[in-house]
Amino acid sequence: MAENDRSSLPIGVFDSGVGGFTVVRALRRKLPSEDIIYLGDTARVPYGTKSPETVIRYSLNNARFLHAAGIKVLVVACNTASAHSIKALRSALDIPVIGVIEPGARAACSATKNGLVGVIGTRGTVESRSYAHHISEISAGKVTTQGLACPLFVPLAEEGWLSGEVPRLTALHYMQALHAILPDMDTLVLGCTHYPLLSAVINEASSEIFGHSVSLIDSGVSSSYVIGEILKDRGLENPDSERKGVLKTCVTDTSHIETVGELFLGEPLGTVERVDV
Repeated sequence: MAENDRSSLPIGVFDSGVGGFTVVRALRRKLPSEDIIYLGDTARVPYGTKSPETVIRYSLNNARFLHAAGIKVLVVACNTASAHSIKALRSALDIPVIGVIEPGARAACSATKNGLVGVIGTRGTVESRSYAHHISEISAGKVTTQGLACPLFVPLAEEGWLSGEVPRLTALHYMQALHAILPDMDTLVLGCTHYPLLSAVINEASSEIFGHSVSLIDSGVSSSYVIGEILKDRGLENPDSERKGVLKTCVTDTSHIETVGELFLGEPLGTVERVDV
């Protein structure tokens, strides 16, 4: 199929669970006329604690499912999958594949004033040092990066504990740990799809601990701009720019998906289909 014949096809997005809905939310705001098919691998979540080999295998399965459904672009919303699987996915597919790490890294390099950037995410994402690699490459080594795993943010987000004493103390604990290794940080990458829900409490805690405002980078938002540019450059924008795009949601396990998914997406999910991948 020629690229211009793909313009009416949906954007495919996959994540290890529901967190990728924050990326879908950003896409629907930036590209409102585009259809999206979302696959949440909720039966195998989390990816952040699994080996790179396992993450690559799961990612390839997810990508093949979406590709078979008919998509024009694949978005890897999961930071851990982006860290480990992009090369394998690009080799396996004949469509553009965009992860969230490189766009987030570029946004961080643009935002920092003093060249000191923190990255918070799952252990898998932080230990991969993918953000550090991309930031160093983009900045030609002029930006210093330190990462910190913040696993407690994930259950807080999924429980809807987005404000109050528990998330505040959790954020303060993590920001104190980050301050100990990068005391003059001025930019912080939210390197997990769950973390944007906690951006307000993270912002308050970082300002308190670091003593100044810290620029927060939402990789999902950064990715939505990159995807928009790719669609435009390749003539893949939906030809009917006045329409409202349709979201189709597929998951590998339906447990609690409606409640949690709507929290992350910011709108009703509609019909959710359970699938095997």
